[in-house]
Amino acid sequence: MIIHDVTAIRVRYYDTDQMGIVYYGNYARFYEIGRVEALRHLGLNYKDIEESGISMPVYDLNSRFIRPAKYDDLLTIRVTIPQMPKTRLMFGYEIFNQDGQLLNTGQTTLVFVRTDTGRPCSAPADLVEATKPFFER
Repeated sequence: MIIHDVTAIRVRYYDTDQMGIVYYGNYARFYEIGRVEALRHLGLNYKDIEESGISMPVYDLNSRFIRPAKYDDLLTIRVTIPQMPKTRLMFGYEIFNQDGQLLNTGQTTLVFVRTDTGRPCSAPADLVEATKPFFER
């Protein structure tokens, strides 16, 4: 399993509703920030993957709200990749506030799609190679 923590995401005023609580739709953005940075930590980035002719649309998204994130909280997003990518890449998320309280958990599944045909395909070789050491026994 791969685990990567993304820290120092400050909740801004525009992230919140009238009560100063993060609007639920913003969690998808937090997840994206986390997964982009987790891939970058592995030496990969979306731009290179897309330029190679593969896109990674979100297939599904699940989110569980435990405690509210509030205006000016400093969030840590813990991202996990629980299994080797094949035709799909799954990410798990845990979002904590500055006090270490678990606020939210979530999961997204992305699929690999060839941009020229719009058809599903296997994970790019460089992604497989970058993640393989974490899953070998």
